Amino acid sequence: MKLPKYPLSSGDKLLTFEFVSEGRKGLIHKFVSYQPTNLKNVYNLAFGDKDHTTGTIDDLVISNNGDSEMVLTTVVATVYAFTDKYPRAWIYATGSTKARTRLYRMGITKFLSEFSSDFEILGERYDDWESFKKNVEYDGFLVRRKKKK
Repeated sequence: MKLPKYPLSSGDKLLTFEFVSEGRKGLIHKFVSYQPTNLKNVYNLAFGDKDHTTGTIDDLVISNNGDSEMVLTTVVATVYAFTDKYPRAWIYATGSTKARTRLYRMGITKFLSEFSSDFEILGERYDDWESFKKNVEYDGFLVRRKKKK
């Protein structure tokens, strides 16, 4: 994706990423973590503001820094980097609240044409998975890098 994004720093294994959001509320440190699940090759994408006291993710805070699109494209950049290193991985993502899940769906929808050329995207509905469709409410999302031809 050739959209503006923030510079990223990452751990050696590309399981964690950090960047700084710059907006109307100043500088806000963000943290992205790819966490292994109990399913082989399935990782949970955790994202939020970095809690400087604990070093963990606060995924409930509402930053409202006025740069949500650039934050989203930066998180998507981590998905590309992560799947470059782990091409067989599935990434599960859902919001910490129903409203956040809706925001993620809107973000996927906005960039669907660019994203779907590189990724298989599924939406979770009624405890089942289907190919992602616009204007459908989902409980979560699962993405995997398409195999290169």
